[in-house]
Amino acid sequence: MFKFKIFTGSSNAATVETTPAAPTHGDDIQFENYPEEFRVQTKYVDNLSEAELKELNQILRWNCFTVDSKGRRFGQRARSGKRDTPQLVPDRRLKIFHDEFHLTGKHVLEVGCFEGVHTVGLCNRAAKVTAIDSRIENVVKTIVRASLFGCYPTVFKCDLDIPEDVKLLPTVDLLHHVGVLYHLVDPVAHIFDIARQVKEGMMLDTHVARQGEDKLSYEVRGKSYNYRNFKEGGKAEVFAGMGDHAKWLSIDTLLSVLGDAGFTQSRVLEERDERNGLRVLILTRRA
Repeated sequence: MFKFKIFTGSSNAATVETTPAAPTHGDDIQFENYPEEFRVQTKYVDNLSEAELKELNQILRWNCFTVDSKGRRFGQRARSGKRDTPQLVPDRRLKIFHDEFHLTGKHVLEVGCFEGVHTVGLCNRAAKVTAIDSRIENVVKTIVRASLFGCYPTVFKCDLDIPEDVKLLPTVDLLHHVGVLYHLVDPVAHIFDIARQVKEGMMLDTHVARQGEDKLSYEVRGKSYNYRNFKEGGKAEVFAGMGDHAKWLSIDTLLSVLGDAGFTQSRVLEERDERNGLRVLILTRRA
């Protein structure tokens, strides 16, 4: 069983236990009859025939799936034990994001859009969504999924480790930053660079180094930062960063960098023990 702690702003923390779903096997993952709790109205998928939806699921190399209002699978699992259960729309963290920043009428930048699941949820709340990913096939899949949900974000390829790519980013009200920072070669420079594009605040969900794990250091803008070296799979591995390694910062270092970048009001809402290490959910805003 997995355990994670949810911090509510007080000194008390609730411990929640979750049991991972039983893995599916081979290519025989079920196509239909998913429970009501996973079903979501999918504007231009709900009326597809079974044959048409199955064809859609084979056209692109999907690595996750949602379930339409009829209980049918839209997309594919990544592999046995990896993204082999339906993705919820909206994701639970979107409610946290909306409750904190009130997305209505605002422009949100989503980094690491993957295959558009979070993108759809954001489009249903915010006035405008710009979504980016470092892999062009994820850009295409996000455009396809969002369109079939009846959503039309701006989506383009952007590698956050490449300064020239970062210059393409628009100025936005809010930043949705989930599952990306712990894949970057230079997370400190990234925070400084992307902070210039964000007027109000962000939701940041990332792995961090535990106390004592950040034994290495590197320099950014004349200041030294400790980090944990984490091996990455490179471009060929869809769930990895684009480089051969990533730098994981400790919670304290991360909060310090956010403050130096102008996000001086930060709250750590969750600390979760996951398979690859400690992960946190942070809400942070400018003063």
